[in-house]
Amino acid sequence: MTEKGKIKFNCEWVYAEPLSIDKLIEINLWRDKLYELGLIGVYESGPNKGVGYGNVSIRSYPPEHFIITASDTGRMPHLTPEYYTEVVKYDFDMNHVKYQGPDKGIRASSESMSHAAVFESDPTINAVVHVHNLDLWNRLIGKVPTTSRQVEYGTPGMAYEIKRLFEETDVKTSKFFAMGGHEEGLISFGRDMEEAGTVLLKHLE
Repeated sequence: MTEKGKIKFNCEWVYAEPLSIDKLIEINLWRDKLYELGLIGVYESGPNKGVGYGNVSIRSYPPEHFIITASDTGRMPHLTPEYYTEVVKYDFDMNHVKYQGPDKGIRASSESMSHAAVFESDPTINAVVHVHNLDLWNRLIGKVPTTSRQVEYGTPGMAYEIKRLFEETDVKTSKFFAMGGHEEGLISFGRDMEEAGTVLLKHLE
């Protein structure tokens, strides 16, 4: 799969000052930890060489807004506030995401649609973690709630597949699923970053 990290939705940018560092303490802590574990990073070789992977998000206010790491930040060991964007509107049918931040060139993550689908599916979810790990993906795909292999990441189809999991599987309880059409892709979530991150790490044990 050679399109990891490519934004497939229509982006609409609105200028906003960088987010307050106080809002980012917990998400930054976990993002750094996941980077250190290699679950967020950049491919060093192969067809995806130089492409970043992995992203995290937290629900904002109003509750339909969420803060997410910007696209192509997997290569960065630590993120400063300007590398977080806030998604303020999205439309699955129109394949459209509206986000705000201080720099038009720093766009919302290519996985924003997937994060939006998780937040929309359960109002108690306040944090989402998306990582890549081929070994874990191969071990768990089909054994945990799994999206269709025919549906690509970052698309309206993936968003609707995620919503289907919430309707037809026990994903609300497991707080974890594999992305069948997104090799290596795994998502965990929770009431906060601590829970979302801990759920993921338990699967790695």
